[in-house]
Amino acid sequence: MPRRSKAPSNPLVVALAYDGLCAFEFSCAAEVFGLARPELGAGWYRFETCAAERRPLRGQYGLRLSAMHGLERLRRAGTIVIPGWKGVEVPVPARIVDALRDAHARGARLLSICSGAFVLGATGLLDGRRATTHWRYADALRRRYPRIEVDPDVLYIDEGALLTSAGSAAGLDLCLHLVRRDWGARVANHVARRLVIPPHRDGGQAQYVERPVEAVDRHALSPLLDTMRRRLAEPLSIARLARMASMSERSFMRHFKAATGLTPTDWLVRTRVERARELLEDSRHSVERIADLTGFGTATTLRHHFRRRVGASPRAYRERFASERRR
Repeated sequence: MPRRSKAPSNPLVVALAYDGLCAFEFSCAAEVFGLARPELGAGWYRFETCAAERRPLRGQYGLRLSAMHGLERLRRAGTIVIPGWKGVEVPVPARIVDALRDAHARGARLLSICSGAFVLGATGLLDGRRATTHWRYADALRRRYPRIEVDPDVLYIDEGALLTSAGSAAGLDLCLHLVRRDWGARVANHVARRLVIPPHRDGGQAQYVERPVEAVDRHALSPLLDTMRRRLAEPLSIARLARMASMSERSFMRHFKAATGLTPTDWLVRTRVERARELLEDSRHSVERIADLTGFGTATTLRHHFRRRVGASPRAYRERFASERRR
């Protein structure tokens, strides 16, 4: 069982349901916060659902559901999840806006997934703050709420008590981020492994945005990416990579970011860390040898990047992985 570092002072998570409920976004929150995890001991989140309507609701895909509570339940919540919204042009009822403002004033954290940012925008709480939403809705959010600093390129944004995520699956990234904030990296990694997803994804929405140049970039750079994976142990400077791609350095940087959503340096660090994870799991190489094989050069450099991206030292990761595999 992973050691926990702390637990939230108020573990009650309440998700807002509504007609036309975004089922996937709701399920992201339910899977992370609602699934019982007895291996983590007492204090894990309690998950409930509330709605402004007292009648059965119509969800997506032919679903019908009834929320257990009304909006009054938000008064007791430590975290409130807004899993999408009915539509970017659909007004948010005043009673929902008032309930969210009151909950925030009492100290609740408000977390939106995808188009749920439009609900938070209606409260005015995001004015003067950074927020994100699905890249398809970013311009609409900016037009509707011009005082919000909309960033369409990231997977999520943490503004303390106000958290927003990009579309759909980015809701999982944000929920795991909150687990990491509340419980520490070990517990977040444990939950991610149970969900069979990475504990942290690098890059932003830019890698998914549809634009004409993307297909060209992906086609042109695919052989180079394969070569970079094969040569991780070698020094791969921007100048060398640009020559390999037959581009100027400036053009190469632009095309690489358009194709992957990352700078070449960030992509290399991410890929080297993932290779280091594989070697820690499947080999008996020392940390120093793994640093050589993955291109980090020194164990100190490997430890720095590994801890920053995985949330544990290479040695601790290897020990934990071996322990879980023996179970």
